[in-house]
Parts: sequence; structure tokens; C-alpha cells
Amino acid sequence: MLSYSYVEFFISSFFKILAFCLLLVSSISMIQTASYAQENPPVDLEADVLTHDEDNQTLTASGHVEFIQAGRIIKADTVTYNLQTDRVRATGNVVLSEVDGTTYFAENVELTDDMKDGFVNGLQILLADGSRFTAMDGTRTKGSVIELKQATYTPCTPCKEDPTRPPLWQLRAREVKHDEADKSRSYKDVWFEFAGVPLAYTPYFSHPDGTEKQKSGFLTPTVGFDSDLGASYQQEYYWGIGPDKDATIGVAAYSDTNPLLLGQYRQRFDNASLKFDGSATYSGRTDSSAGVEQNIKNEFRGYLFGDALWDMNDKWRSGIKTQIASDDQYLRQYDIPADDVLESEIYAERFSDRDYFVGRALAFQDVRVSGSQEEQPGVLPEVIASFYGDPNKSLGGRWNVTMSALGLYRDGNGQDVGRTSIETGWQRRYITGFGLVNKIDGLMRGDFYATFDRDDLPKNTDDNTTKGRGFAQANWETSYPMVKRFDESQITISPLVSLTAGTNVDFINEIPNEDSQGFSLDSTNLFEANRSPGYDLIEDRSRATYGLRSGWYGDGGNQAEIFLGQSRRFEDSDNPFTQGSGLSEQSSDYVGQLNTRIGSVFDADYSFQLDSQSFASQRHQLNTYLNWDRYQFGMQYFYARAIDGSELDTNRQQIKPSLRVRLYDDWYASGFLWYDLGDDSGLRQAQYGVDYQGQCMTFALTTERTLTTQSSGDSGTQIMARIGLKNLGEFQTSGIKLTEGSSRSDNEDDEQ
Repeated sequence: MLSYSYVEFFISSFFKILAFCLLLVSSISMIQTASYAQENPPVDLEADVLTHDEDNQTLTASGHVEFIQAGRIIKADTVTYNLQTDRVRATGNVVLSEVDGTTYFAENVELTDDMKDGFVNGLQILLADGSRFTAMDGTRTKGSVIELKQATYTPCTPCKEDPTRPPLWQLRAREVKHDEADKSRSYKDVWFEFAGVPLAYTPYFSHPDGTEKQKSGFLTPTVGFDSDLGASYQQEYYWGIGPDKDATIGVAAYSDTNPLLLGQYRQRFDNASLKFDGSATYSGRTDSSAGVEQNIKNEFRGYLFGDALWDMNDKWRSGIKTQIASDDQYLRQYDIPADDVLESEIYAERFSDRDYFVGRALAFQDVRVSGSQEEQPGVLPEVIASFYGDPNKSLGGRWNVTMSALGLYRDGNGQDVGRTSIETGWQRRYITGFGLVNKIDGLMRGDFYATFDRDDLPKNTDDNTTKGRGFAQANWETSYPMVKRFDESQITISPLVSLTAGTNVDFINEIPNEDSQGFSLDSTNLFEANRSPGYDLIEDRSRATYGLRSGWYGDGGNQAEIFLGQSRRFEDSDNPFTQGSGLSEQSSDYVGQLNTRIGSVFDADYSFQLDSQSFASQRHQLNTYLNWDRYQFGMQYFYARAIDGSELDTNRQQIKPSLRVRLYDDWYASGFLWYDLGDDSGLRQAQYGVDYQGQCMTFALTTERTLTTQSSGDSGTQIMARIGLKNLGEFQTSGIKLTEGSSRSDNEDDEQ
């Protein structure tokens, strides 16, 4: 309904442009001063007859009257200007064409009182995007008040077979009033019509006209239903405190629980900004301990999210990020979007050319409703400083230095770790005259660890340890790409080899592994010099890595690529990687990737990891897509064996087929299944629905079914409806969620 604001805007523009052009016509007749004409763009006037009646003091242009000025074109059968009454009247097929493609049609237009007031009859407006406005008549009074009678708006194009057929949807108002002085718009008796049938009605509403950047007032309410909370009604009030700050305050009322207080505050400074939002309530909840369900009485509950950023100068900036929830169920219960682990942070960072510095402190809150919920350590502090030299300046390459310090603190509930590291490196890339592509990397690194309350040592062992280590490494990677050109395609073959040499690092439990527990070997990290994802675990000693990359590329967009590779350690002892990681043996697992594309019709990507001895599959993943006629088919398949010492402690095998079918014209049906084929097999998630993708409207009705296991979290069925109206926006329900079982208990995992 807000798009009715366009009607008043275009009516106002129509009056002003027409008045301006007619004043220029009178200037041609020497009625206006020459200075006025010089201050405005020239006007071309064409008419069959142009007369000046001195007795009646009228100027008349008739017969195919056309004004052209600055790209605008006004046409009419007759235009008359009365000098005594200061009245302008344009009649017969009045048309105004704007530069942007907007066209105005009217039966007749009349302007009075020095062109400030006026009347238009039979108004129609056709926008460049095909949208249409109509009004039986429109008036402008007091120079600032525009009123439209029997106005309609629709972005839908007329039916080609039957132009008189009602549009798919339109808005119809008995009266629309725009007060430019009060900067407000009001509407009376507004109907939303679908295919000519009135469906929704509101007797009155008003809003600012948009000329003010900020104005206080009530926002549009929302309604919904949730089986846990009941029916809901949410109403918020926007408070424009000042041009640099505002606040939103509201309440969400529920039929089955206590209401929720909502709030948000935002403020901008010259070189800073801040935003805080949150909610609070006093309500109970259901929890579970040792498999026994417990009802917790009413208590204060809520959340607070905030962000603050300060650009201190052209090199330094600092900020604060806050994410806090009263309990691990609150955000999920009230459908508040958030990550599984909330993060609060205070930081300062510096940017200078290629150099970077950051110092920060972090705190985490695990809000997963699961048995795998862990005590998250606080980070106090983390400091990183990195410096890079100019390319090709140091022995044909570039040097770099990185210094870091980290403290992990668990508040007496686990091990605390402090780490300080410094790393210097150098790298160079060059191509020989016969096409050999080379990359040389070298680094030296030193680490110092202080650990307190170690939790992975045998009993009667000192759990407070300090340890220092040094490490040096050099890596040379080379490839020889070869290309063969055919008439409409080409083939590339590129063998790759790298040699990595490093010092020996003792791994007999002196240093705890906090940041490198999870690892997945694939084609993207096989050739990395240090394949460990963090600092704590170092891949030491020497190895060779080898592989082959090849591809066929058609000129029409078709292609096929393949990669296969493996690495081998020169020593068979002190391997830092755990069993199942793909690197625990002297010869690593084989990794590869296959990709095939046939234009926009078919795409398939398959990656795999095979055991180096038995060729048994350790991990593989398939993503494929087929677009054929009116069918769109997709398939995702994933398998991974368990990795000791990581969160992936059981075999995972999942398949997710999806299908989308065009049923008729703009109607589609779609759905997908997410099925677990692993140790605890069964359906995890299913979604299906229908949607309409029209020229001026979209519609979707979707049903989603989720089943709870130790790896999938909440269980329930949710029904969602969404309607999108062109130029008005999108409207959707909050979802009808039918929750099943103890979906908010502490012994469930919400990771899928």
C-alpha cells in the first residue's frame, strides 16, 4: 500500500512540469520576462494553430500541440491560458512523456492561482517498469495538498488476449491525500484486489511521505503462530531520537506464555557507529538432565547482541562485539537467528600498506542444545602482527614476518594455555624459459607454550608444563603445464611435484593440541607446506608430494577436469597425524577430484579420498546438477570415516536428492530429502512445496519436516507461506511449527 506514495509524487510532478512548460509558452508571447527564459532550458513548441485573443486575454495552442523541453514531451489537442484569471487548461488526449520512460495520460488538466493549484481528470500513469496508476480525478489545493479520488495501482501488465481483464492484483483506494507541508500521506478505504476480487481491507492508515529522513511512529505489526508459544502479535514503535540516533521499542504477546519485551538502539558518529538489540521476558522452560525432563519455573531470560566500531584514524580502528543469551534454549525457543556458539569480542587493529596488527579478547557461549556442548575457553589475549616485504625485492621474492601471542582461559574448569610464536618466511615464484612453473617457500618458526591444569596427562603427573620448540622448513613446488589445441577445444596436462624438508619436532605430549584437532585431506590442501590447520600441530621432517591435473575445455562451455595426488614421508616415525586423517601412514591416502560440465545443462563434481594400501574409501563427496526441459534435478552425497581424536568420531554417510518441476507456465513444485545412511540411519529432513514465479507476484507454500537424532537437533514440522508483490515487498508467516518430543533438551545435538 505504501506504493500509493508514487501516485502523489507523479501527480505533483505532472502539475509542476505542465505548469513550467506553459509558463515558457507564455514567455514566447512576451508575457514573461526574458530573464526567466534564460534561466531555464529551451522549449520547442509545435501546434497547428497558435492564437492570442487580446480582447479575452487568452493564449491558445490547438491541433497536435506538442511541447519538447529537456527530453520531456507534452502533447494535447488544445492548450488555453487565460492571462486575467491565471488559468491554464489542457484538453483532449493530454500526454506527458518523461525521460525515464514514464508516461502520463489525462483527459484534461486545469491549473489556477499562479499554477499552484490544479485539477486533473481521468489520470493514468505508465511507469518504465510496466507499473500502472489510475485516478478518476486529482486536485492540488493550497499549493501543497494533493488529493486523488478512486485511485488504483498495479505492477502487472495487461492481458494480451483481453486487455479489459482485471490485473492479477491491484490496490484500490477511495481517497489518497498527500500534505506536502505536513510531510504525511493518508489513505481511506483501501482494498487489496486479486483477479478483480477484493480480499483485504483497511479503512484508514497514514505514514510519512519520505521527504523526512526520520519520523517517529508505530511500525507495521506482525502476527504468527507457534505450537510452543501459541498465537502471537508483535507491535513496535520507532523513535527518531535525532538525525544520528534512533531506537525501536516493542512487545511480542503470546497466548501460551508471557510477553516478550523488544528493543534496539542505533547511533552514528563522525567516525564511529554502534548498534545494540535484544529482548527480555520472565518465563519458564523445559530442560532435561540425565534423561529426566524438568520444568524450570519462571525466571528472567533474554539476550543482548551489540556491535560498536570506531575508526580512530586512517590506520587504526577498534570495536566491540557482544553476543549474550540467558540460557542455551532462549534463542531457539523464540526463533531468534544466531550461531551455535555466541561470540563476544573487544579488538583493535592497524592497517598499514601490507602490514597488519590485531589485538583482541574473546569470550564464547555454546548455546547448542546437545550432549556435545563443551566449555568454550576464553581468549585473553590474542595478538597477531604480520609484515610483508615488496614483491620481487628480496632475492627475487618477498619476505614476511608474523608474530603472535595467545592465551586460552577456562576459569578453573579445564586446562589453560599460553602461546607465543614468531615466524619468518620467504617465497618466490618464477617460470623457466622452457615453461617449468616453480614456487619456493622457506620459513623458520619458534613457539613457547605454558600450560596449566593439563587434562590429558596420566595421574600423578605434573599438570603445569612449559615447552619451547623451533622449526624450520623449505618447500619447492614445480609443475609443467602442457596444452594441445584442437579445432573447437583444447586439452591441458600438468604434472605437479613438490619436495618439503623440515626439522624434527618432538611430539611426545609436551604441547597440547587445541587448534588442530580436526583435519580433512583433499585436493585443495595436499600441496600445502604445512597441512595442519592451526599452530599447535606441526607437520615436520621431509616428504614428497606428487600429482597430475588434466582438463578438456570446449569452446562452447563444455569441460571436464581431473586431479589425482598423494604424498609420502621420507621417515616412518613420529608422524603427528592421527589414524583416519589420511596422513597417519608413511604414504598418504590418495585424493582426487573429478569435475564435468555440459553448458548450463549438467554439472557434476566428485571428490574422494582412498586408503593408500587397500584403496578403501575414506571420504568422498558428490554434487551434481541436471537442468533438462522442465526438470531440475540435484544430488548431494557425502561419506566420511571416523577420525580419531576429532568431533567426527562416527562414520557419516548422507544423501540429499532434490527436484524442481515446472508444472504449468509459472507454477513449480519442488522438494528435497536429507537421509542419513550411516550407523544411525533414517530420514533427517524433508521439504516440499509449490511456488509461483509471476511477472508481478511470487507465492510459495512450503512444508519442512525435521527429525531429531544425536546429530540433527530439533524435531518438528513447520509450514511457511510467502507472498511477494512487485514494488510492495514480501510478506510471510512466521511459520506454523509443530514441535515433537523433547526438542529443547540438553542431550540432543543441533548439528546436521
